[in-house]
Amino acid sequence: MNTVPATASVVIVGAGPAGLTAGIALADAGVNVVLLDKLAEGANTSRAVVVHARTLEVLEQFGVTATLLERGIVVPRFVMRDGDHALARISFDGLPTAYPYTVMIGQESTEAILLARLEKAGGQVHRHTEVTGVVQDADGVTVSFTDADGAANSVRADWVIGADGMHSPVREAAGIGFTGATYPESFVLADIRMTWPDPRDEVSLHLSPEGVTVVAPLPDPQPNRFRIVATVADAPEHQDLAYVQALVDARRPGAHAKVEEIIWSSRFRVHHRVADHYRAGRILLAGDAAHVHSPAGGQGMNTGIQDAAMLGRLLAAVVAGAPESTLDEYEQTRRPVALGVVSLTDRVTRMATLRPLPARLVRNLVISTAARIPAFRRKLAYQLSELANR
Repeated sequence: MNTVPATASVVIVGAGPAGLTAGIALADAGVNVVLLDKLAEGANTSRAVVVHARTLEVLEQFGVTATLLERGIVVPRFVMRDGDHALARISFDGLPTAYPYTVMIGQESTEAILLARLEKAGGQVHRHTEVTGVVQDADGVTVSFTDADGAANSVRADWVIGADGMHSPVREAAGIGFTGATYPESFVLADIRMTWPDPRDEVSLHLSPEGVTVVAPLPDPQPNRFRIVATVADAPEHQDLAYVQALVDARRPGAHAKVEEIIWSSRFRVHHRVADHYRAGRILLAGDAAHVHSPAGGQGMNTGIQDAAMLGRLLAAVVAGAPESTLDEYEQTRRPVALGVVSLTDRVTRMATLRPLPARLVRNLVISTAARIPAFRRKLAYQLSELANR
């Protein structure tokens, strides 16, 4: 195990997609950066699986987009359905980008690609390192941690980036509020093998009174691997094959889909929250530490990666001698983006889970009518792809 150095220009807490991206940007600029993560290894489950066009553009500067395309599945459209009836088809084709599509790839692969790029830049992740305290003063920040052996230690930094998730100890230590609420429903997340009637170049978003369900293809040598995300009233701790099959049957009746295997599954609660500020002195936030929201649209990891790329660039400039006010651009630019994503995904989630039949009929009529208008379809594709965040 590599020893954490006593000092660094920047310490990043959390080595998920956002933390790794910030680390790459800083290491590329020659900044002395240290990444700490309490996990023994990176993500080994697929979790976030959608990489949108804007994220592909942002990651192009680090030379990893081609690898993501090589290992993932290109998906050029989303389809919104009520039962077996298609209400709207949203195509990314024709958007003003070199990447008019989404890429489906498991988070474990995305993190592995980013980690390899970080190491190529000379950076590394110190794992089994749990942060226990973050204290800043006028001259810097002291980050206390325990290592794999349980020994207490610390590292002194000029700056700290909290990319340590929704329950961020860094955000709490900085005294930054996390305004929002929690959805009453729980979510089931599962990677499965199943026979499915739709082509593997589209993502299906199903609306039903039981909840919203997303079905997306995943890369695999066998072409029957899919990700399912579904809202349920109260998800069981363990989701067996019969449970997931019942979910699919209820949310997509008439599809004759057959769930053959559960590769991995989990349950979780979803919050919609945004940090009150993205910076407190020498501490900054990125990714889920700064914003969390419904998985509808698959924008969480994407927004975090885009945060981190900008933050890394701005912080590298400050380390190189630019005024600290340079960092003001980060919150001014990225916090409104997070507020917009939270608002969009909240509207989609609440619209998708309408229960009264009259309200559902009106919703379906509005969606299907609007979907006939090319400008509406293009605007929605533009929002989902996050190209509006340029």
